[in-house]
Amino acid sequence: MRNCNKLALVVFGLVLCICAGCAVNPITGQEELMLIPRNQDVLIGQKYAPEVEKQMKGRINNPVLQNYIDSVGQKIVRISHRPDLEFHFTAVEDKSLNAVALPGGYIFITRGMLESLQTEAQLASILAHEISHVIARDSAAAMSREIGIGILLSAATSEKIPQGVLTAADLTRQILGLRYSRTDEQEADLAGTDYMVSAGYNPYGIVESMQILLNQQKTRPIEFFSSHPAIENRIEYLNRKIQTKYYNVSGLRVGKEDYQKAVAE
Repeated sequence: MRNCNKLALVVFGLVLCICAGCAVNPITGQEELMLIPRNQDVLIGQKYAPEVEKQMKGRINNPVLQNYIDSVGQKIVRISHRPDLEFHFTAVEDKSLNAVALPGGYIFITRGMLESLQTEAQLASILAHEISHVIARDSAAAMSREIGIGILLSAATSEKIPQGVLTAADLTRQILGLRYSRTDEQEADLAGTDYMVSAGYNPYGIVESMQILLNQQKTRPIEFFSSHPAIENRIEYLNRKIQTKYYNVSGLRVGKEDYQKAVAE
């Protein structure tokens, strides 16, 4: 029976791969191999978001803070390549410096990250980076590559996980450990910067975020940067982009007082 279950998962995965094929990345405009059908992104996000929230110590019990973070995130979503996609932003109690994006628009940011940032523009930079990952479907691609499409979707579409398949908690731990390619990370940085400016935020917020986290990295590991390009390199190419494309940033929002008020409450 166990062999039958395994065979069924393999067949299920192969069928989905054939159906999925290639998809156009709306951010780069390039056609990319995508094993998970787009209509399954939300299903996967809905399935694993509660477990991600649980494993990241639960949501912060502060409705004002949650609404504030959601308002910043939604402002960016509205000017993104996928304003039709329903995003969910949640601040969680985990003390690490981290942010996580699931397929379908589920984004989590930790208390540790929020306490390290200083302005709304810096918060917008982190959320815009994660929004870019969702829109480019980097999360879905990494899941299918590192975990397996058949396992993910079989677990997400059935109440009872098939025998021999990891539990939802096990799969969530793997999801939290996913690694994007350096190309994916750079594209998310650059697209996130464009989103920030389109949403009215000062793009130097992302450079400041990098500098804050670079300083923090000298004293403790930072999950957010575990697989990213070197922070110094990111600061360099972000500064170059801003100085050549957005040389006049006067009037764009920084939001230091509003941020500190929301996070301190």
